[in-house]
Amino acid sequence: MTAALRTNSVPVLSSMAKAEPFNSADEAWIWTMSALTARREGARIVAGAGSKLRPCEPDDVVKCLDRLYRQRRIDLVHARIMRIWGERGTAPDPRHLSEKNDWRIWSEAMQRLDWPLRMKGIVAGGARQGGGMGELVDLAARWPAGRGA
Repeated sequence: MTAALRTNSVPVLSSMAKAEPFNSADEAWIWTMSALTARREGARIVAGAGSKLRPCEPDDVVKCLDRLYRQRRIDLVHARIMRIWGERGTAPDPRHLSEKNDWRIWSEAMQRLDWPLRMKGIVAGGARQGGGMGELVDLAARWPAGRGA
């Protein structure tokens, strides 16, 4: 007995080289929340069906967040603020007094989520400018040759 080919099978996915990573953790999180909200309201999430091909599924971003929570790098306060503002589809604005504390917590959470997302290729580029715990300094440029530290 020979097996028949299925015509209604899962669509062939495009190359991941064509996938467009997010510019920031903020953008990735807001996209994730909009996808999760749509899923909760009954939409089916299908890979490659969006306006842009992304390098991940919404669950991949949630897994990064879950890992940070299990490592105690993200607290429930962070998750609450991320959920509230993610459902609104925007980040808090520090210029509004009522949103200033939420912005501080949001920024802290996004800084911590940024690195794992970059390592997985979900967010584009190298290390985030200004968001790290320190900076790289070229010591050779600091001290002329012949002088010790």
